[in-house]
Amino acid sequence: MSKRFSKHDAMEAGALTDTFMRLKRGSITRRHFLGVTGLGLAAAVLARQPGFSSTAHATDDLGSSMSIATWPNYHDPATFEAFTAATGVAVEVNIFGSNEEMLEALRADSARWDLFVPTNYTISTYARLGLIEPLDLSRLPNFDAGTQNPRFTSQGTAEGKVFALPKNWGTTGIAYNTDKVKVTSWKEFFAAAMDEADGRAIVHDYQLTAIGNALVSLGFSFNSVKPEELAKAEKLLLEVKPHLFSVTSDYQPAMRGTDAWMTMCWTSDGAQLNRDVPEIAFTLGSDGGEIWSDFYAIPKNAPNKPAGYALLNFLMDPQNAVREHIANGTPATDSRVVALLPAEITGNRIVYPDEAALTPLEFGAAVTLTDPARAEIMARFKAA
Repeated sequence: MSKRFSKHDAMEAGALTDTFMRLKRGSITRRHFLGVTGLGLAAAVLARQPGFSSTAHATDDLGSSMSIATWPNYHDPATFEAFTAATGVAVEVNIFGSNEEMLEALRADSARWDLFVPTNYTISTYARLGLIEPLDLSRLPNFDAGTQNPRFTSQGTAEGKVFALPKNWGTTGIAYNTDKVKVTSWKEFFAAAMDEADGRAIVHDYQLTAIGNALVSLGFSFNSVKPEELAKAEKLLLEVKPHLFSVTSDYQPAMRGTDAWMTMCWTSDGAQLNRDVPEIAFTLGSDGGEIWSDFYAIPKNAPNKPAGYALLNFLMDPQNAVREHIANGTPATDSRVVALLPAEITGNRIVYPDEAALTPLEFGAAVTLTDPARAEIMARFKAA
């Protein structure tokens, strides 16, 4: 049963966030964090409650280990530690930089994940190719479709069947060091990368956003596959390539160390960077860009599906999900989780932008995942 944080709890929400930040800075141990916040105790107590189970099928053999494929800086390790404490199943975390990499691994049958984190626009393709199967919702009692925001969750369903459950949503914007540079649009981003931020800018190693944001900077749709528009986006990317610090989706270290001054940036990284290094700001492009939602799905060839279901159900528990959102700085799709979050998170405009800032943004389109022209442009850009 969910429990809301309130001023009568052992630790107030604000104090919880402050204590978490102390953990991130290394000034307290994880054991101390779990103890003083009660999160470690909560996991242990929940695991012993008569009504608690990490899966609806208590007789499943979960094995001793499982694997998840996900994104950089996207989870609190304490979440997986709590799952292991509750179930005895160790979680191996595999980090990927793009949905194309995930798709390639699944199509080549080289992936051995029991759970993974695809983005909204990819799910229909995974379903069509038979790489994921509809979920058995009876095994996921912690999920409540009625508390989800359909704006961010509908793409988990294809042909009337639920293939994926929502993790969170977010945006793709620009993180920049305000002591060094200022940008407010993708047009300004690419211009600055070849001028005042020469040698200090990072572009994602991910065709959807690298090409998409180049398209937006030229006044085109983020999702365009029109040959003449893609040609202009490629020309811009090839022009900017010699001026970049790097092409990578793991850009936090360079931004924190001031080796890079600006980068294409996802919500979670923007919130984390600004929290820890206040001079790093995050802005959405005034000329457009991406809004997205990420999901959890179980591959058809998952070697340990019972553990995949168990971890997914564990992550759907609002008490566990709130820890993830506090850690990674992404907005929640589940109203139960939003109600548990501290006001400093729900009031953070990096995490929860106002509607006016979201209006110019586009959800990624399924066609961009497998469009050969976009794949070829990205290959030439990276090789240049």
